[in-house]
Amino acid sequence: MLLMVAHQLYHYLRYMAGVLWEQLDTRKQLHSNEAIPILPTISVIVCARNERDNLRDYLHTLLNQDYPCFEVIVVDDGSEDQTTMILEQYARQYTNFYRTFVPREARVISSKKLALTIGAKAAHNECLVLTDADCRPESRYWLREMASGFTNGKTEVVLGFSAYFEKEGLLNGLICYDTLFTGLQYLGMARAGYPYMGVGRNLAYRRDTFFNNNGFQGLLGERAGDDDLFVNKVANKDNTSIVCSKESVVWSIPKTTWRDWLHQKRRHLSVSPHYNINSKLRLVVEPMTRGMMYLLLILLLAFGDGLMGCAALLLFVIRLIIQLLVMNLSARRLGLQRHGLEIICYDIALPIINLYMLCTQSFRKQPIYW
Repeated sequence: MLLMVAHQLYHYLRYMAGVLWEQLDTRKQLHSNEAIPILPTISVIVCARNERDNLRDYLHTLLNQDYPCFEVIVVDDGSEDQTTMILEQYARQYTNFYRTFVPREARVISSKKLALTIGAKAAHNECLVLTDADCRPESRYWLREMASGFTNGKTEVVLGFSAYFEKEGLLNGLICYDTLFTGLQYLGMARAGYPYMGVGRNLAYRRDTFFNNNGFQGLLGERAGDDDLFVNKVANKDNTSIVCSKESVVWSIPKTTWRDWLHQKRRHLSVSPHYNINSKLRLVVEPMTRGMMYLLLILLLAFGDGLMGCAALLLFVIRLIIQLLVMNLSARRLGLQRHGLEIICYDIALPIINLYMLCTQSFRKQPIYW
């Protein structure tokens, strides 16, 4: 029990608290005399398939960013609704807006990877920032925050945080907590020098990096993975930075049914077996020690003597306090809702759901689309 809790505390303080440590570093930099880096030119790429309503509601928030030199490119991936009409309206209104499309005759496993490649080829600027049609930046300074991640010539990949709109209900609470946990983990691990994934709703990399690494070559056999597998392929401790201010957050529409959310999670998890070996080892250890901690806690409380049970409970409470502090302080930093003791239920349920989906993935006959 002691070893399990010790690893959990290490994981939370070393990795999950990365957003908090980054905040301290940012404050130090603000008080230093370092020169302000020149902002790079940016091309925002949005892939859209039947996203008429979302483009109508959210695309203007991308086009009205407070940034000196940027463009927004929407790649229409075979839409069959009125997406084309909406894009034509934006094209007449904004001079920095461009639209292109995936040819209808294209036959590929992952049309989103093809759409992103088309967008990257159409881009005129040095850095690519990716987001989705249903996303809304927290502020007009989102691009400035993402661009700040390119602090020097060595930075090639910038990881941001993407949240879901918060609503009432158990499903939304679980989605928001799962998103917060995953986000803090990949941001914290990247800050510690072990980047392993990013989220395509809020991700940036240099255009040259994309093409110098042959884009999605080697990843085309997977329908998903246009974001995390690419980051897993090209990111390292020297070329990756994170951005985690409130102004850098992008908000997205969450799933509203359990079936849709489970399908989304299955799609995300479907590519995790293709992570490099070091990433997989680090990701497996945390849920293993967490599960062992809960199992030992139950066994010691049920069958151990009074002293052993009290000691196990004390260790668990210490870990819970650290967990609540790290998660809630980080959530406040990102402008998200805080969590109470329901975190225990999420903590137990999510690894079981993930394990079930990974174990049953190979038995599914239906393809997982982007």
